[in-house]
Amino acid sequence: MAEPPSSTPVNNAPDQSPTAEIAPEVASEIASGAQGNAARQMLGMKGAKAGETSIWKIRLQLMKPITWIPLIWGVVCGAASSGHYRWSLEYVLIAAACMLMSGPLLTGYTQTINDFYDRDIDAINEPYRPIPSGAISIPQVVVQILVLLVGGIAVAFALDRWAGHSFPTITALAVGGSLVSYIYSAPPLKLKQNGWLGNYALGASYIALPWWAGHALFGTLTWKIVVLTLFYSLAGLGIAVVNDFKSVEGDRQMGLKSLPVMFGVTTAAWICVLAIDIFQGGVAAYLMAIHQNLYAVLLVLLIIPQITFQDMYFLRDPLGNDVKYQASAQPFLVLGMLVTGLALGHTAL
Repeated sequence: MAEPPSSTPVNNAPDQSPTAEIAPEVASEIASGAQGNAARQMLGMKGAKAGETSIWKIRLQLMKPITWIPLIWGVVCGAASSGHYRWSLEYVLIAAACMLMSGPLLTGYTQTINDFYDRDIDAINEPYRPIPSGAISIPQVVVQILVLLVGGIAVAFALDRWAGHSFPTITALAVGGSLVSYIYSAPPLKLKQNGWLGNYALGASYIALPWWAGHALFGTLTWKIVVLTLFYSLAGLGIAVVNDFKSVEGDRQMGLKSLPVMFGVTTAAWICVLAIDIFQGGVAAYLMAIHQNLYAVLLVLLIIPQITFQDMYFLRDPLGNDVKYQASAQPFLVLGMLVTGLALGHTAL
């Protein structure tokens, strides 16, 4: 039977490696950490490490799959608010196509073009990202941007054809959203240079745009839905501000006026949480006004744990706990979006 590892080299052989005598549990932790870093890298999360060599995995990393989830969820909320979604194989497949457009294709386009124009900032804040690390060439990035953009608009056009739209509403949303993504990242406008405009554009892109697409696909997009979701996007502004805390130093050096740079970390953290809470509360008040009281109460109950996590994590250490706060609180925010969508579907707005 094999002897268990010990601190004494077997047969008095010299220890050739500093890891030769690592305990099994420590080795397991190291392996687990390596796997965790690989997963974070692939999802495009903060704290990843460089080293991936597969061009397809690098392309996926540029697209930041972790950011697709809110857009996919927004389509679900829009389908719910339309009041006309039904559970059939055809509708499920069409909804999945809309999610493909909103998530992997157009959000992937948005994230790739953002990395393209942020490569100098990322060299300071996140040097492990594919472009500043040299893992992918600029021409390869440009091709990826174009393929994702054309693919997203093509799917949008096909969805308009399926829905029988006389005006290509979903295609217009795809083109308009792509334009917002471009001016958000690219000079001369580069909306992200302004903490207010940039973060609201980001919040609206993550909440309102996919919601409109899902609603228009299965129903008729009305001005009431447009206004309400734009109002809801002000809570998304707060979520977008959370992402600014990881890049304060780089933003300051590059002259970007993010809220943490303009107001300081503490004040920006308060602006962030107040936006998240107040505008969700405003939506709950609106649901009460249209006599959707049960849904309004459910939305309020989903706001409470967000406030709890804001106090536990984010307000105490915005720089250190931004990811932990997002992981803890955002599930309640997105569930609140679905609650709102279901309420609106019942009123057939």
